Amino acid sequence: MTMDIRKRYRRGLAVLLAFCLVIFCGMTYMKYQDQAVPDQITVFAGDPLTAPLEKADVDTSQVGSYQVDYKLFGLLPFKTVSVDVMANSLVVPCGMPAGIYVETDGVLVVDCAEVTSLSGVAACPAKSILKAGDYITSADQTPVSRKSQLVEAVSESQGKEMTLGVRRNGEEFQVRITPAQVAPGEYKLGVWVRDNTQGIGMVTYVTGDGRFGALGHGISDSDTGQLMETSRGLLYDTDILSVIRGREGTPGELVGYIDYHARYVKGRIDGNTPEGIFGQANEQLLSEAVAKPVQICLKQDVKTGPATILTSVDGEVKEYDVEIEEVNLRGEEENKGMVIRVTDGRLLSQTGGIVQGMSGSPILQNGKLAGAVTHVFVKDPTKGYGVFIENMLQETEK
Repeated sequence: MTMDIRKRYRRGLAVLLAFCLVIFCGMTYMKYQDQAVPDQITVFAGDPLTAPLEKADVDTSQVGSYQVDYKLFGLLPFKTVSVDVMANSLVVPCGMPAGIYVETDGVLVVDCAEVTSLSGVAACPAKSILKAGDYITSADQTPVSRKSQLVEAVSESQGKEMTLGVRRNGEEFQVRITPAQVAPGEYKLGVWVRDNTQGIGMVTYVTGDGRFGALGHGISDSDTGQLMETSRGLLYDTDILSVIRGREGTPGELVGYIDYHARYVKGRIDGNTPEGIFGQANEQLLSEAVAKPVQICLKQDVKTGPATILTSVDGEVKEYDVEIEEVNLRGEEENKGMVIRVTDGRLLSQTGGIVQGMSGSPILQNGKLAGAVTHVFVKDPTKGYGVFIENMLQETEK
């Protein structure tokens, strides 16, 4: 009797272990498949889908977006993959610096602060009403887009309660706020605000129809860290005056001069997104984009290994050697799809690697445009992140 119990126990244990092994192997396989099959894939018009979606019923001859149901072993529904079919057009890689000027869509609230009222009492009228990152769009039903307009509206209130139109996280609403009198005839809301920003970055490419992509990442407010909601902007010609070399713990920087005169405008900025800034080039920029047009490299075709970047740190666009060390097709941050390391001794001696102002420098691999430089590693300036070029081009289309 005891032997039978032991045999049944061992047999049951063996079945349980086998079951657990099957479950473990199945979960491991499903995890592998989830990583191997991306949530989104891009193909050129006319090209077939490759494994594991080669049997999907998608007409890739037509530009557009499609939803494909991927099934394990061709039978079990597993996940839905977004397939984007894009035209296989040529683009001109650039790498020349540009001055960037953009205006906010509304007046951006940077912070709230106390003011001293005429009676000597500390006050903060905006406390618990406005927040950093808010956009003030109107004052007493009158649209405002510039700081000067807001200041004028506050002055005209004569300290009486005002109604402000506010946009927060895309939601529009109104608030009531009473300015504090800080001097005879002078009133304040107790907020720091901003209505524009400027900087230097690299133009990444120009398309055949004169549209450009630049920077590789969005323009964020330096105080709030949030992507700025912009109304309009311009690209300007700029001269690089000097280079502050990067070193461990301290990112370097390109120091340049921007002349904000109409004759130095190079293009119109229409969009500010996490993947860069985009707009329409003018004749000046088009005349500078003289490199040979190249094909783009889709992100599933970007490989670890040798590559080059185009950038200008001394007034001339030059090609420098880099190494693509990591490729992440499933990264949550759109502008950090690859990790690159500068290997070219010329660039290392001039800048120490990647510095601020080089964002947008085109990354080329095997003669194709693969992406653009976006961020530097603060602890190691020889390394940085890059955005896939197809991500930028998709934003250009939008």
